[in-house]
Amino acid sequence: MNILIVGMGYVGVTTGLVFAELGWNVTGLDTDTMKIQELSEGKLSFYEPGLDLLLVKHLASQQIRFTTSLATAIRDNSVIFLCVGTPSDKDGSADLQAIRGAAKSIGTYMNDYKIITVKSTVPIETNRKMVDWIKESQNHPYPFDVVSNPEFLREGSALYDSLNPDRIIIGSDNEQAANVIASLYAKLTAPIFKTTPKTAEMIKYASNAFLAAKISYVNELSRLCETLEINVSDVTTAMGMDHRIGPHFLRAGIGYGGSCFPKDSKALLFTAKEQKIELRILEKVIDINDTQSTHFLNIWEQKLGGFNHKTVAILGISFKPDTDDLREAPSISIIQQLRTKQANLRVHDPVAKLPAALLSKKVQQFDTIEMTLQQCDAIILCSEWKDYIGADWAKLRASLNDFFIFDGRNMLNGKEMKDLGYYYFGIGNR
Repeated sequence: MNILIVGMGYVGVTTGLVFAELGWNVTGLDTDTMKIQELSEGKLSFYEPGLDLLLVKHLASQQIRFTTSLATAIRDNSVIFLCVGTPSDKDGSADLQAIRGAAKSIGTYMNDYKIITVKSTVPIETNRKMVDWIKESQNHPYPFDVVSNPEFLREGSALYDSLNPDRIIIGSDNEQAANVIASLYAKLTAPIFKTTPKTAEMIKYASNAFLAAKISYVNELSRLCETLEINVSDVTTAMGMDHRIGPHFLRAGIGYGGSCFPKDSKALLFTAKEQKIELRILEKVIDINDTQSTHFLNIWEQKLGGFNHKTVAILGISFKPDTDDLREAPSISIIQQLRTKQANLRVHDPVAKLPAALLSKKVQQFDTIEMTLQQCDAIILCSEWKDYIGADWAKLRASLNDFFIFDGRNMLNGKEMKDLGYYYFGIGNR
């Protein structure tokens, strides 16, 4: 069976390489000529641990190839996975231009029966619309099935998650088509949950919105703990011991970011409003996340005595460690706010690079932690890279002008930092 992956972004490349690892012949398709050329040369356009080695491996084994030839790729492959982007529009709805365009191309160029599988995160009823879009574009009424097969990848752990999934969701109105997609995952041990396309679409949104809710619940709780002089970390550690709650997504911080939680929460809220249904909890989840970094930045400003003309180090700009993804990263909001407060910013991240539009004489990025901290009055930790957790903070102290550390991820041991002579402040911790 030949598999075509449409869209060579983060999800598409990961999906293609995992199927190659499972023994299938894979073609990766994208209209971006430069991206396809780099992939064909074994180069990734993003950072994700382990994928670079898998890419080199399966290029050598010829389990995967890359192309920009739309017509040929569609005709030569019987199973087509759509992994194109569905970014947020200004009103919070998902922009479906790319997935609609892919559907129309498939209808135009298909030459026999195809199974079109939607991995992109799409609003409820999109799979049904896909059927109409493909039929409208067909030059000949070839049969096809549309199947929903949402992804549940964590950036930074995508390869592990793909090979060790908690579950595989397959939404289809045709049992035979669902069985074909299930057979692609036969080497994995995860349970397969078969349902309708509409339910599969909802499972994806509901899962991400629930995880976002856990984060925002703890982040809002951290504000109360801050006022009451209670360590929110102690509270959440004890909460996580309850098997009904679990320890995951209970770490207080400056907010969630990335390509999934912000976008998917807003898209689900938009769908609810279209149906004239209130999702008041989800509305609050989004509001808390949008205000969390500002809330603690205001507290830290009081501790420091103002950011005006202070030199501040920002450590970690990706929205989480082990990725270079800056989409919806809280660090970007913090940098923008500090610019308005007339602070001088020195930035570091092990992988991610600030966009050129944010760089200036007052916002500079450096290659090492040591260079970044030179003559800084304060440090703000925005993502919990191991480089920062394991840094020699006793030695680094000599680089600083003043010794304020504002830990936006509660990644360091506050007592140890104070023993080293730092003024340490975390999120919701005494």
